[in-house]
Amino acid sequence: MDEIVKAAMLKWPKVPHCYGWLALDERGVWRMRDERTQALNLAGDAIRNAGLRDFINRNYQVDEKGCWYFQNGPQKVYVDLLATPYIAHVGERGLWQLHTGEMLAPPSAAYIIGEGKLVLRSKNVLAQVDDRDLGYALDALCCQGKALSEQDLENVLQARPGQNIGIRMTVQGTSVSVEKTTLEHLILQEKYCLKPRDNA
Repeated sequence: MDEIVKAAMLKWPKVPHCYGWLALDERGVWRMRDERTQALNLAGDAIRNAGLRDFINRNYQVDEKGCWYFQNGPQKVYVDLLATPYIAHVGERGLWQLHTGEMLAPPSAAYIIGEGKLVLRSKNVLAQVDDRDLGYALDALCCQGKALSEQDLENVLQARPGQNIGIRMTVQGTSVSVEKTTLEHLILQEKYCLKPRDNA
């Protein structure tokens, strides 16, 4: 957390929290959502300013209820999540990177949810893979030690949540089993909130 933010928190300790105005989409883009955008359930405007994005990334954290927020000076700006608290994409040299700019540590688990979305679990990070990098991710999947065939992929997509799909994924040199699940199950398992509100 930035020192200027810590100082502001000490100076103004009782500033009301902000809800609904900031969202993180499935590609790791921070979006501003004004009242009209919220009322119409629109995505919101992408934050283009690099300095502001970096400031949000450095001060992004989670509270005791599993609600993610950006500490904006003395105010907590709670984040509406479209998927997971982090989004992962392929960065330089083919290494996985989080939307905050940090490198993804070797994962301990991987999940396939819905119609083929991929989520990686690494230490205290749960990150959905940016859909633009799914092709790269698919190359890291294998079934019984062989590259995933089209039929293997079809079987995975048709499998029931919790069913053993016999797939493994190698990320950052670490091989982990891949589980078929749902976003709802991950939310309960990881204890995080998609849409924090003041009555949560």
